[in-house]
Amino acid sequence: MKQKNKFIFIPLFTAVLLLLISSCTHSGNWPQFRGPDGNVIAANKNLPDTWGNDKNIKWTYDIQATGWSSPVIWGNRVFFTSTFPEKVAPAPQTGPGEPRPDEDGNREPAQNPPKGGQGPQQGPRPGQEPGGPRPEQNDTSFKAEIYRWDVTCVDLGTGKEMWKQTAYHGSPKSGKQQMNTYASETPVTDGKRVYAYFGMMGLYCYDMEGKLLWQSDLGSFKTQAGWGTGSSPILYQDILYIQIDNEEHSFIAAIDAATGKEKWRSERDEKTNYSTPFVWKNKVRSELIAGGKTIRSYDLNTGKVIWELKAVGEQAIPSPIADMEHLYLGNEGGDQAKGKFYSVIAGAEGDITPKDSSATSAWIEWSTSDAGLGSGSSLLYKGFIYNIGGRGEITVISAVDGKQIYKNRINGMGSVWATAWACNDKIFFYDEKGVTHVIKAGAQFGQVAENKLGDKFWASVAIAGDKLVLRGVEKLWCIGK
Repeated sequence: MKQKNKFIFIPLFTAVLLLLISSCTHSGNWPQFRGPDGNVIAANKNLPDTWGNDKNIKWTYDIQATGWSSPVIWGNRVFFTSTFPEKVAPAPQTGPGEPRPDEDGNREPAQNPPKGGQGPQQGPRPGQEPGGPRPEQNDTSFKAEIYRWDVTCVDLGTGKEMWKQTAYHGSPKSGKQQMNTYASETPVTDGKRVYAYFGMMGLYCYDMEGKLLWQSDLGSFKTQAGWGTGSSPILYQDILYIQIDNEEHSFIAAIDAATGKEKWRSERDEKTNYSTPFVWKNKVRSELIAGGKTIRSYDLNTGKVIWELKAVGEQAIPSPIADMEHLYLGNEGGDQAKGKFYSVIAGAEGDITPKDSSATSAWIEWSTSDAGLGSGSSLLYKGFIYNIGGRGEITVISAVDGKQIYKNRINGMGSVWATAWACNDKIFFYDEKGVTHVIKAGAQFGQVAENKLGDKFWASVAIAGDKLVLRGVEKLWCIGK
């Protein structure tokens, strides 16, 4: 009997060991926007709470191009995308509150912008400028412009460039708003390949050494007021999922990661949106969630709609958050109405929209108009949901019932575009002025630190082991003790 138990123990020990190795590897990679599970939570005790230009900086890498995409990390490799303008048409005349070019041709916000509205999730998302949407201008000057679309790989340990590949060189297929870029979508990697999606310019797949394996053209379509694109691809079980919402032909597609061949496509009755889709792994099933005026759940294998929720609010910009029991998401409000934030119960099917003016339904646990949803995605951490508004308003609500716990604002903050993250019972978020604000997690507001870097930030964080990687306008910053 003892000998039999010994042989049972060996494979059991091996399985546990492999699980531990897998977990360590998983925690050391940041393969897509908002991390491996889309929750932006780090657990490493050695991550620093404070940093500055000369404090806890491991290295910097000069970025001589534009882009609001966030970096992703696998092993010792950091990937990011960018575009370099080789020939740019003269800037159109700007009005009050619109960006104006500086001496170097860079666009900075005009003085005294009108109040109201929010900014983008991973870069300037059209429709969320101060003052609300502006009438579409049929500017076709982009057709005479020349850009270079690049994918860059940097060594995580040293900050040295490992390789850079040009995915496309030529004129853009569509225009963009002045404050947007042609590289606002975050790439994704599985450790075998890296996938770079440049909106209307297509999807490109490289191996880890920078060799182009395949590329796919998913079409070029008009976006609202010509503002451009921003929804990032996600990867789940060797399938890429891309949400392509626009003014002409909206759809969501599943693409084989190894070959680039389309597995299915589901047409969407939506206009321009900017949220990144999300795989919700809950106690009932795994399903694909896509935001919009109507929020939908799709079968991962077929693209069939499982449930839908006609949401209150304008464009979908933030991406969902979830646990095993509930999904939390909503749309920003506009000039006409406040947006609404919902808690969806796992296992939902059919039309789950609350009837009349009700806040709940059979599959909606609660909904609220006081969540303070901004352009960055919400953060779920230890029973609380944290929303950071575009002008720095911090709103904390209970994940249990949606009730507001507190609302606060830190004076002097710049606009906030990026998604917050959590680590060691603290919440971190940075504004575009380069200041990372650190507050205590929990039911009471408490400011812990302010960390200033000499750069401008709109992209969201990437975290690997004991290092943070932040993408600014001028540099890639690696932060660690």
